[in-house]
Order: sequence, then structure tokens, then C-alpha cells
Amino acid sequence: MYDNMADLFSIVQTLDLLEKAYVKDSVTAEEYTPACERLIAQYKTCKNLLLHEVTDLESFMKKYSFSCPAAYNRLKIGVPATIEHGGLTEVEGKKVSQYVAEVVQYFITLMDSVKLNMVAIDEIHPQLNDLLQSMNKIKSLQEDSENFDFKSKIRQWLEITNTMKASDELNEEQKRQLLFDLEQAHNAFYRALAK
Repeated sequence: MYDNMADLFSIVQTLDLLEKAYVKDSVTAEEYTPACERLIAQYKTCKNLLLHEVTDLESFMKKYSFSCPAAYNRLKIGVPATIEHGGLTEVEGKKVSQYVAEVVQYFITLMDSVKLNMVAIDEIHPQLNDLLQSMNKIKSLQEDSENFDFKSKIRQWLEITNTMKASDELNEEQKRQLLFDLEQAHNAFYRALAK
């Protein structure tokens, strides 16, 4: 148990340092993204080993008197900053129309999944992740504060699904809200493209 707690502690500390290095531009987006994804996966695996000892990360950090706000935020969202906010440079040279088609495809697939009652977290979370990642490839896309903030709604759903177990399913109220938010985001995406 203590070995697993030590592993959890080191993963959180390492992720915090990685986040700070990325913010300071000491690590490129190409180096940051796979390293962050690996640390998030390691955290989830380690946390599963400590289900009874560690109920949540915040209480674990308080109990052992350490603070890693950057890691805490990243683990709460469950995806690297390059996926949450964009910033991957490897895709900048490709055509925007291809990315728009990708985003529309992900929107439709995700909405159809919810309508077909495929609402297990291990089905929904990867689709939300893909949708947000595709949106971030469109560098010219600017969010308008007057319109529905579609990216933040997708991020919120990523946070919600990240806190749940893979085997959990969205309840009827969550399904209805997710579908509503996706339809609103889809419409706002089209409005933003028209500007």
C-alpha cells in the first residue's frame, strides 16, 4: 500500500513539474502531449490500486501536506493541455476544411451515440476527447463570447466523465443535458465558422 502511495505521490509531483515546464516553454507540445497522457494513465492505474486508501486526490494531498495545483487541475480534466486548449503544431500545415469535416463527424457520431443510449463512460469520454482535439486543430476558429461557448462545454463534459468510472453510465438527466449541450455546441460551431 505504501509503495502504491509513493508511486501516486511521484506521479502527481512529476505531472506538476511537466505542466510548469510546458507553461514555461521548456518542453515542446510534441514532447509534452505523450508524456502527459502517459502520466494521466499511470495516475488512473495507481489510483485504482488504492481505491480504499485514497478516495480523492485533494484529500490525499492535504493528508500528506503537499500542493501540486497544476497537476491537480490536469488530472481533474483528464487530458493534456494541448488537447484541452490546442497548441499542437504538427497539424498547422493541413487544410482547415478537413478539420471542419472531422469536427462535424465527431459531433454527429457523439450525438448519435447518446441518442442510441451508448452512454457508458468508456464510450463517451474518448469521443469527447476526439471532438475537442479536432476543434483545436482549427487555428482560425475564434470563440465569440456572445455565442454559446462550445469548447468550454465540451471541456466540462470531459471533466464530468473523467471523474466517473469507465463502467459507469450517464443517467437520463445527464444524457438529456449532454445531448442539449452538444446540439448547442454544434450550432455555435457553425456560427463561429461563418464569421
